[in-house]
Amino acid sequence: MLKMRPFDKGIDEEIYVRIFNAAFLDYDDIRSVTLQEVKTLEDAPSYNLDGLLIAEWNGKTAGMVQALVDKFREEKKGFIQSLAVLPEFRHKGIAKKLVSEAISSLKGRGMKIVGAWAQIDRSACVHIYESFGFRCVRTSSLMKGSLTEIPNVEVNNGVSLREAQFEDGQDIALINKLDNESFKEHFNHRPVTVEETKYMLLEMPWWKHQKAWFAVLEKQPLGYVVAGIDAGLNKEKSVKYGWVLDIGVLKPQRRRKIGSTLIRRAMQYLKSQGMENALLYVDDQNPTRAIKLYEKVGFRVYHKSAVYELQLS
Repeated sequence: MLKMRPFDKGIDEEIYVRIFNAAFLDYDDIRSVTLQEVKTLEDAPSYNLDGLLIAEWNGKTAGMVQALVDKFREEKKGFIQSLAVLPEFRHKGIAKKLVSEAISSLKGRGMKIVGAWAQIDRSACVHIYESFGFRCVRTSSLMKGSLTEIPNVEVNNGVSLREAQFEDGQDIALINKLDNESFKEHFNHRPVTVEETKYMLLEMPWWKHQKAWFAVLEKQPLGYVVAGIDAGLNKEKSVKYGWVLDIGVLKPQRRRKIGSTLIRRAMQYLKSQGMENALLYVDDQNPTRAIKLYEKVGFRVYHKSAVYELQLS
């Protein structure tokens, strides 16, 4: 009754769109994808179609899962992503079989650890991962902050803010350098290539109206922030959300109000574009204690997710 088969590039993109859009319809922070967006994503520098599986129930498309091996990651750690079952095929054990096949795929490709995530309130998904022995190793938060009245927190008036020029390859390389240096101690971090940073800033299909700023002191960049708007999400969910997509401050420069200066600039920009709320993701155990900064500027936890790992023998 249940059959698993690999994703066929050039043929199965429409199936991917149909499964994704139906399975994630009720997520507040995820919107429907288009066929063109999926095709664009296939060209991303870090994207890898190996391990993307389609589930069929009695010959009908029922679900999918991605057993992802990151070609840039030296650690033998793979990830389960895009676990999705169409609503009419749920409660048939398909999701559990998809996870089993994804684990086998990653193990067969030499992975020693499998990572996965699930929103904490998605009890069915949480139960499936825990049934395979996955252990929660972290929690992360989606935070929301009102832009109606941005809190007047203390900032660093000694630094200047320079807007990044995305058409300038040097600015893209600088964002990449600051990103890797700021996040090298973070959980699951691996060095990001310049090509990946360029793709995120210029070609990522979800984000439009992106802008970035550097915090500069005596001509030396100390940190950066990137903000963007997903017009498609806003239209589909009837909201006015902007996103703080990335923010980092070099370790020797922390605790100097530079982060506050940067995030306030991003929030001001999003407000100027008519957004009513800003969203961002944060690792709750972030070594920089970033969640405290976000709370100071008015962000509050909106959703929580559990980050899981499974050790493979």
